[in-house]
Amino acid sequence: MLEMNNNKGIKVDSDLLHTEKILSDRKTFFLDLKQNSRGMVVKITEDVGGNRDTIMVPAEILGDFIAALTDIKMTADEQE
Repeated sequence: MLEMNNNKGIKVDSDLLHTEKILSDRKTFFLDLKQNSRGMVVKITEDVGGNRDTIMVPAEILGDFIAALTDIKMTADEQE
């Protein structure tokens, strides 16, 4: 659900539980833990010069997602 912030006119997600921001060169990544009627999800958004792409990862498979990223990082580290 979106609510209007009366002080600044900015929309705020009321279902946002946690957020992280990662800066990398010209890209910004936003990782948002959100709650909706179907459960919790992690919304991952990549912003490059105002163009955004987003994926949603259900919280119940977050462990599998992180394990896969860990495996990828280990392979990348071995290539350096």
